[in-house]
Amino acid sequence: MPFKTTDIPGLLIFEPAVYKDERGYFFESYNEETFRRQNIDIRFVQDNQSFSCYGVIRGLHYQLEPYAQAKLIRVIQGKILDVAVDIRQGSPTYGKFMHIELSSDNKLQFLIPPGFAHGFSVLSETAEVVYKCNAFYNKENEAGIRFDDPDLHIDWQLPADKAIVSSKDLELPLLADCRNTFKFKG
Repeated sequence: MPFKTTDIPGLLIFEPAVYKDERGYFFESYNEETFRRQNIDIRFVQDNQSFSCYGVIRGLHYQLEPYAQAKLIRVIQGKILDVAVDIRQGSPTYGKFMHIELSSDNKLQFLIPPGFAHGFSVLSETAEVVYKCNAFYNKENEAGIRFDDPDLHIDWQLPADKAIVSSKDLELPLLADCRNTFKFKG
């Protein structure tokens, strides 16, 4: 089965079947039927791509309802530490996070449903990240949490003096003060 569950309900790791031979490799990075067979019925409407250098930390970002986004993240070049923080009020794992190394070598993908803040750090010299979203970006509904919130204790696997964070992300609130409309539907 290409989907692995995690300790946080809702977060899934997708490991596609990769076919390798002397010419290289082939794999389906997304197939709607494969997801539906696992009762994952998400209609993706937008693809995003970013390129970053070593030390960049992007996040922790999310969009509020009704523009909340499910995301399917993968790396097409390089290596990142991808992080999802549960911000669903009432969730038994509220404020907990999961991280996974995604790389062009391991071809793993991280499926993050609405109700999670998302971010990543770049662990290789450069990294190119692509992700599918099931809702369109809406500037008025964008929100986030500081990457270095002391209550979260996220180890971004980078030396502090090498972290590169945008001024916008440095101004994000802590989890305790963030805008949040998500409720856990256990």
